[in-house]
Amino acid sequence: MKWLLFVLALSSVVVAARDFPDPSTSPNSIVALQARAYVGSAITLERRLKDGINYRQWVASYQSDGLKILALLTIPKAKMPKKGFPVIVFNHGYIPPEQYRTTEKYVAYQAGFAKNGYIVFKPDYRGHGFSQGKPSSAYSAPDYTIDVMNAVSSIKKLPQANAARVGLWGHSMGGYLSLRALVLGSGAKAAVIWGGVVASHLDIIKFWNSRSTAENSRFRRYAKEREVIYKKFGSPTENPAFWNALSANTFITAPIAPIQLHHGISDTVVPVAFSRTLSSQLRSVGSPVEMYAYPRTDHNLSQSFNTAMRRSVVFFDRYLK
Repeated sequence: MKWLLFVLALSSVVVAARDFPDPSTSPNSIVALQARAYVGSAITLERRLKDGINYRQWVASYQSDGLKILALLTIPKAKMPKKGFPVIVFNHGYIPPEQYRTTEKYVAYQAGFAKNGYIVFKPDYRGHGFSQGKPSSAYSAPDYTIDVMNAVSSIKKLPQANAARVGLWGHSMGGYLSLRALVLGSGAKAAVIWGGVVASHLDIIKFWNSRSTAENSRFRRYAKEREVIYKKFGSPTENPAFWNALSANTFITAPIAPIQLHHGISDTVVPVAFSRTLSSQLRSVGSPVEMYAYPRTDHNLSQSFNTAMRRSVVFFDRYLK
């Protein structure tokens, strides 16, 4: 009798697992995102800002999912090349949306590219600062990925931009978004990622779940969202196929655009193992990749900023100029 009850219980688990919805029905799955169109819009110059050393800058805006998304835009003062200036779409990392302001974050990072002859376009994402829409989680919702894809499409419409010479830069969460944009076919020719959340969802969740309560505080705000997903699609243990369907890494089975990875070995927010694993994966499929790990360097690469910036500019120059 006990044996029969055990078999029935096991069968119910198997049936339950089979009853999970197809992963592609999640709007955040790579397959679902690949099926969308990202037309972007013309870019509107909202407010002129003080010029940089050799570039002009504005608070600008574009459309994504019918929402007005603000962005910081820089354009070189130099004579425009025949086909336009090369472009870097700059994807910032996690900052509490209510604290975010277009002109106050990543100033030195963006200037590092702007002064080297690039149009730089830093989308705020929906719900950040004065952008329309509600903030969400980059990891449990498709919203920010959609905003980045529409940012790429929009900047290509700018008359001063060379639409064939667009690259992606991303830090932390922005690295996660940049990798997704490459896999989704944004058309970017190269990407540079600093301290990126570039692991599979299974590894990301495993890492976050291993953190102490204090360390994990920055991720707690989305815990309820993940619980909703667990109920519908199952936990990583119950339904790993679903979580793999959300992961850009799963879809790297052939070479993609060249990527340069930078990571601080002392990074306590995102482990350097994420970048090392992605680097190995890219090499295994013959995709061009460079990986730099910096001793005694934190998540923002503060202690190695100049070296990382110099290497990043050289890399973009090689593929975008």
